[in-house]
Amino acid sequence: MSKLLEVLRGFSVTLWVGGLWAVGYLVAPSLFSILADNHVLAGALAGKLFRNIAWVGIACGGFLLLQEILSFRGKSVTRPVFWLVLLMLAITCTMQFWLQPFMVALRALGTPMDTLASPPIMRSFAFWHGISSLLYLCESLLGLVLVLKSR
Repeated sequence: MSKLLEVLRGFSVTLWVGGLWAVGYLVAPSLFSILADNHVLAGALAGKLFRNIAWVGIACGGFLLLQEILSFRGKSVTRPVFWLVLLMLAITCTMQFWLQPFMVALRALGTPMDTLASPPIMRSFAFWHGISSLLYLCESLLGLVLVLKSR
């Protein structure tokens, strides 16, 4: 692997995983603490930051996957790093393109949405926020493993 690709790889892992941890566990909780009297504003700002770091993850994850495939060709699928990046990217895309828009729609309609035929738990913003938080935690922990494996 060329020196430039090695540097870009390290930068991508650092930016993605560091961003996940900084936004999710430092910035977002701080927003809710500082804006304790305005949870709507704190939520809007945190949501924007989560969307931004998702785009960073999509770019970095795409680069890392491409780099793995080009560097190791058919053997890339036997490497744990390939699967870590692929799983993290799948979680990011699931949250960015399905879960977050769904939660925005739930919030806009208000919860619970008694007019829908689905069970109340499936209509609850809090339920889906919990699922989102769990997925984010999983992605963050996978990112920690990625950092350790990338050394």
